[in-house]
Amino acid sequence: MSILLDGASRVCVQGITGVGGRVHTLSMLESGTNVVAGVSPGHGGENVNGIPVFETCEEAVQAAGATFSVCFVGGRSALDAILEAVYAGIGTIVCMEEFVPLLDAVEMRRISGIHDVVLIGPNCNGIVSPGKAKVGFFPHEFGRQGPVGVASRSGTMTYGAMMAIEGAGVGESTVVGVGGAAVKGIGFVDCLRRFAEDDETEMVVLVGEIGGGDEEDAAAYISRGYAKPVVALISGRVAPEGVAMGHAGAIATVNRGGWSTKVAALTDAGVAIAHDLDELGERVAARFAR
Repeated sequence: MSILLDGASRVCVQGITGVGGRVHTLSMLESGTNVVAGVSPGHGGENVNGIPVFETCEEAVQAAGATFSVCFVGGRSALDAILEAVYAGIGTIVCMEEFVPLLDAVEMRRISGIHDVVLIGPNCNGIVSPGKAKVGFFPHEFGRQGPVGVASRSGTMTYGAMMAIEGAGVGESTVVGVGGAAVKGIGFVDCLRRFAEDDETEMVVLVGEIGGGDEEDAAAYISRGYAKPVVALISGRVAPEGVAMGHAGAIATVNRGGWSTKVAALTDAGVAIAHDLDELGERVAARFAR
């Protein structure tokens, strides 16, 4: 199995006629992703890499059976794109965009929640279930099918974690880039819950960073009893308090969101802490040593 994305997911690419949409659609197709439609107002009737382009998400759902959407439309247009996909009945949406206005992110999360739509992002690198499908920016070099589920707030550190896991001779069930925005859709707890129910996932890796409360929330959830081993790698140990590091979501504060508070909470919950990528690989290797 896998979570959120698999070979049966019928993917629609919003913004498919833009440069990013074209490039990443081709990459997704080469990875075996079932891309069934594109949406780009003013381009209906065209095709990109053999994929039919529609004017609206509603047409993509009705004509091509789209169930999953990924957006390459730019930060200022992201809210309209997300709402269009939600109201068209698409069940899972990945919002790649950076620089989404804060109140737009609040609204897209609110509306997706009301309609029971899974929203991933904004400001994320996507999701990949190796050997089945990928959506987003993931390069072909990363991804090997295996038993480790990964949820990550950092795009670059996602790839480092995958290299460490694969360097240990293991692979991933699904890798979810939950994103680094201050306000976003699903987080670590949502991923942990889904990984717990996935028969193919035997271990979970959380890649966190300073800012926000995802890691503390995950620790509280795990502490209530989590059946699978969890390893966490948290970036930002030497980051100064009150300074954004990389993006708006990565700001350490005094009582919540700092490296030490996150590590303490996770440690108390029984999560193994990896202090660098090498240690992450070692912990994964030890779990699956034969």
